[in-house]
Amino acid sequence: MTQNELRLGVNIDHVATVRNARGGAYPDPLRAARLAEEAGADGITAHLREDRRHISDADIDGLMDILNIPLNFEMAATDEMQAIALRHKPHAVCIVPEKREERTTEGGLEVAREENRLAHFIAPLRDAGCRVSIFIAADKRQIDAAHRIGAEVIELHTGAYCDAFAEGRMDEHQKELNALREMSAYAHSLGLEVHAGHGLTYDTVAPIAAFPEVKELNIGHFLIGESIFLGLQPAIAEMRRLMDAARNG
Repeated sequence: MTQNELRLGVNIDHVATVRNARGGAYPDPLRAARLAEEAGADGITAHLREDRRHISDADIDGLMDILNIPLNFEMAATDEMQAIALRHKPHAVCIVPEKREERTTEGGLEVAREENRLAHFIAPLRDAGCRVSIFIAADKRQIDAAHRIGAEVIELHTGAYCDAFAEGRMDEHQKELNALREMSAYAHSLGLEVHAGHGLTYDTVAPIAAFPEVKELNIGHFLIGESIFLGLQPAIAEMRRLMDAARNG
């Protein structure tokens, strides 16, 4: 990977959501992961939730067996998830907030308020060789805390930026974009690797992809939805094209 390249991580959670709607084995998230890899994805993201609403333990087992590209294992900061991560030792572990009642991850992790607990939580993961990422809002206080606890990577939550665009709140959209730009640069200045994700679409990806400090975008729900109309590989290829055009334009 050259200095200017931008990685694409494809989140396959919602292939599992469709599978689980009928309680069977189809569609298979592992097949989606293989297709994403063939389409040029640089990594696969999967979130094993406490309630197992989409990705299952067996899916994680299977992904670790078949992938030739890195697995980014999203998880809550719980003892159960830490044990699973330490058993598998995926390339990357992304710590995310999780509430049973939410439909999707609604915001960034509150690191500053739980700094001591999270520092102790991630230490064994780092010792096991996992790259630890913290999913946070574009907020200086949270970035500083993530840096202090020893995270190597932060992933900036782009949900508010994308929601404002979708709802036509363009002043708010621009405000969120400015915050993401400023905090990407700030986190990079601390030596953190900067990733971004949540809610990104063809219409919203380019401004984020253009940030030189951002090294990886993780995108899932939109790509799985778009694959209904285009097919998974063409949907990923178009996202890759837009990312590359924004980065190199």
